[in-house]
Amino acid sequence: MSNEKQLRKEIFDRVKKISVLRKQQESFVPGKSLVNYAGRLYDADDMIHAVDASLDFWLTAGRYAQQFEKEFAEFVGVKHCLLTNSGSSANLLAMTALTSPLLKERQVKPGDEVITTACGFPTTLNPILQNNLVPVFVDVELGTYNVQVEKLEKAVTPKTKAIFVAHTLGNPVNLDAIQKVAKKHKLWYLEDNCDALGSTYGGRKTGTFGDIATCSFYPAHHMTMGEGGALLTNNALLRRSILSFRDWGRDCWCEPGHDDTCKNRFCWKMGDLPYGYDHKYIYSHIGYNLKVTDMQAAIGVSQMKKLPGFIRARQKNFATLDKMFSTFSEYLLIPRATAKSRPSWFGFPVLVKDNAPFERADIVQHLEDNRIATRMLFGGNLIKQPAYAKSKYRVVGTLENTDKVMNNLFWIGVYPGITAEKLKYIEKVLKAFMAKY
Repeated sequence: MSNEKQLRKEIFDRVKKISVLRKQQESFVPGKSLVNYAGRLYDADDMIHAVDASLDFWLTAGRYAQQFEKEFAEFVGVKHCLLTNSGSSANLLAMTALTSPLLKERQVKPGDEVITTACGFPTTLNPILQNNLVPVFVDVELGTYNVQVEKLEKAVTPKTKAIFVAHTLGNPVNLDAIQKVAKKHKLWYLEDNCDALGSTYGGRKTGTFGDIATCSFYPAHHMTMGEGGALLTNNALLRRSILSFRDWGRDCWCEPGHDDTCKNRFCWKMGDLPYGYDHKYIYSHIGYNLKVTDMQAAIGVSQMKKLPGFIRARQKNFATLDKMFSTFSEYLLIPRATAKSRPSWFGFPVLVKDNAPFERADIVQHLEDNRIATRMLFGGNLIKQPAYAKSKYRVVGTLENTDKVMNNLFWIGVYPGITAEKLKYIEKVLKAFMAKY
């Protein structure tokens, strides 16, 4: 064994010892320890992968990024995976990729419309506005909290070019209906899969239905890189567009640290540049630098091994909470999975009904006082957020249900860190609150 390999082994052995020490310090004290809504779950293997990549000191995307992109594409079931630095960047790149002149008559241009919802996280909406497009808001269903697909046809105009919606809290949208409308009107479908990794619809994984799908690896999500995201597509032209916008807008597709992949590096003639100008410095889009580091990708490679178990744990925790909260369905609307789907849940949403003798604030405060973390459904009705006060948009019908979600809904976690002991504690706290009514 070489000196470096031996030293790495010694370092990894010490990392394992640190991991063991941390596990020994973990304990749950009901009423004192926080029952978080989400969080990273990691072990010695994840830590070793991060250290291994750090010791390589390649720093930017490298061997681990390439390995992750290959393995993740295979896991989801698509041809192409491109890593980026966050799920939000993935959404920005997905929308921006559609503005490329490479797409010719299907290029999305300023002033075009994109159908979406106002109920959710802002980084599904933001890329629409950031590309000078017009969001068209459709209301959501209560119970699934996904877009009302029966209103999609009404939302389409000659200016409509795309549909961009998320699988809310991991619950797949009605993909049959969305694909039918997209196909009929030749619309792009962008599938925000950030909260739904591992969900299936008709036996097929979400993330495989959109022209482009996006994923997030933030610590709150199904697996983590700390920060990180990915774009998925089967379309080679869209892959090329995403890659260019992600990597400064350059026309070159060489990996970092590599030259002349095309074997034609000094033989290009593009724009008004002189013939033979270095292809590594030719820019065909106005892009960004949204790459991932190899340390992040290394953690992702390790986390991928645990992902199936993470998904099963989320589904099991959701089922336990479903049984627990269903006892109080007179006052609480219990979430339901979309037909044909098996969600890999991100959270357990609860809507306080109008006939309830208490308000959302009451039950949320009770849970929080007892160290059970809650969250709203992200931005509620986004058009009521201060950031969008002067934004141009169109609403189809009303956003009545979106407002109800904003006013009456909260959710708690289902992530694998919520153990059986913590679930029993949640049940005890919930029953204590409901006993008053």
